[in-house]
Amino acid sequence: MNDKFKNLTTEADTEILFRKSMNFGDKNVVYEKWIWDGITAESIIFLSEDVKTLDDVEFEQEVRTSSIVTVSSSVTISRQDEFTFVNFNFEY
Repeated sequence: MNDKFKNLTTEADTEILFRKSMNFGDKNVVYEKWIWDGITAESIIFLSEDVKTLDDVEFEQEVRTSSIVTVSSSVTISRQDEFTFVNFNFEY
């Protein structure tokens, strides 16, 4: 995994099904598919520094341009100090 994401951790009760470093446009990201409490979903994890100038509406619009985000999917954004998580494709 990209060294920029070496501090990326997973909550103890979350199972990572798939994780891969990749690019989203010109940004380094981590893509993952996970399961938590019976919910399966996917995330694109950005360095918070790379997306600090985007408000949540702009940010969601940018992420929705990706073919991996289902059109009808809800999208949640969780901004933390080092990483920003965009979660989508929730299956209950």
